[in-house]
Amino acid sequence: MMKWFNVGKIVNTHGVKGEVRVISATDFADERYAVGSRLRLEHDQLTDPVTVTISGHRKHKNFDLLTFDGYNNLNDVEIFKGGTLKISEDDLSDLDEGEYYYFEIIGCKVISDEGEELGVIKEILSPGANDVWVIKRKKQGEKDLLIPYIDDVVKEINIDKKQITVHLLDGLV
Repeated sequence: MMKWFNVGKIVNTHGVKGEVRVISATDFADERYAVGSRLRLEHDQLTDPVTVTISGHRKHKNFDLLTFDGYNNLNDVEIFKGGTLKISEDDLSDLDEGEYYYFEIIGCKVISDEGEELGVIKEILSPGANDVWVIKRKKQGEKDLLIPYIDDVVKEINIDKKQITVHLLDGLV
């Protein structure tokens, strides 16, 4: 059974020439959205997923703007709004040591280097120079914990155990 991984969500159309506005969910936007790349588009309005081939990619503000082969005007892509773009497991490239895909990190249990269980990573934000991991706290009613993905904080990542050890710098909690 082929696994598919989310690389972005189409949030709107852009202009009249078939461009779509995507909120990216990948570390590798330039690779994923390279001209000629094929992605699977899933949407509640479509009975079956559609395979799209990227014909154009550019950055605009916090979005990736994409065009697809054969979809050249606004009317062609209107139905795609709200859809999810995915890549197959076979198309994932091997990463260097110390590099991870978002799907490997999301769902990991986070513990402090003092042994306190902090919660589970539920989301990764990419606001700037480094990613920020959003940790859903263990205790009901506690606010999510935001941890920067930097060497001073993230001490050990064990993907096999789905566990990450962090050092909480002053001011993080």
